Amino acid sequence: MDLDALASARHDEWQRLDALARSRRLDGSEADELIERYQGAASDLSLMQATIGSTTLGDRLSVSLARARLRFTGTPENPLKLFTRFAVVDLPAALYRVRWLTLAVAIATVVVAGLYAWWIGSDPRVLAGLGDEAELQQLADEGFVAYYSEHPAASFAGSVWTNNAWIAAQCVAFGITGLWVPFVILQNAQNLGVTAAIMFAYDEADTFFLYIAPHGLLELTCIFVAAAAGLRIFWAWVAPGPRSRGVALAQDARALFTVAIGLVFFLFVSGLIEGFVTPAPWPWPVKIGIGAAALAGFLVYMLVLGRRAHRAGATGDIGAFDAGATRIVAG
Repeated sequence: MDLDALASARHDEWQRLDALARSRRLDGSEADELIERYQGAASDLSLMQATIGSTTLGDRLSVSLARARLRFTGTPENPLKLFTRFAVVDLPAALYRVRWLTLAVAIATVVVAGLYAWWIGSDPRVLAGLGDEAELQQLADEGFVAYYSEHPAASFAGSVWTNNAWIAAQCVAFGITGLWVPFVILQNAQNLGVTAAIMFAYDEADTFFLYIAPHGLLELTCIFVAAAAGLRIFWAWVAPGPRSRGVALAQDARALFTVAIGLVFFLFVSGLIEGFVTPAPWPWPVKIGIGAAALAGFLVYMLVLGRRAHRAGATGDIGAFDAGATRIVAG
């Protein structure tokens, strides 16, 4: 292959490709010409590399092709801009969509936990079935409180953070089954009810609420939100409305997986509170105030910022271009 002859024959075409790629604005005909010349130059480069290998001329042509490719494929968005959109628009909008379902999950949890606590507390035989007298007394007097300080604060905070984030991710990921989320809600409520019943039976109700409140306000709310997101995904599959089931499931799953990612950050905060604040020798109003402030910040983020993003049309889903083609349906 005569490289000089090819360069001479294609010189004007390659120059035109480079000029179009560098142009600030392209009209319709110029955009079509750019794609056409890009295809021709790409064929030339492929021929050169197959017959001669790497050359200086080929490297220069590769740069021109890369520049042209960016003109019709677009440049990647700035990661900082993407993160800002996620934090300020997508995540609040997704959280706002499940606000009422979150409240329903919270009420269901409190009711079930209360029923368990009442059932166990009203029947000494059920309480005795949970363990012998010495074990239950030790749990109420020492074990419940010692749980928050028997390990170093940093490792304990990391442990509860990863555990709660894993539970939240499972609620969203397996929500489509329609069974996993109710199981998690029931198990969570049962654990709360049983523990509360034991603490109440040994006159440690104040200890129970004091140690649960600082971190539990935000932690439990995050679990409620994850459960609500999982149920919403399940309902998109059961009752898709005018959308096809596939489209409804894809749209809501993409949007609400945003919740699973976002809750990792909020559960990190609750983990820090549980590891460093709950067992700290501080006045209880201060510790509960920190937990209440964390919950208030989350609710403002979810309801105020989320409402604003929702009104602007955000759902938490990716953009139409990234989502690909959708099927038009009636209704």
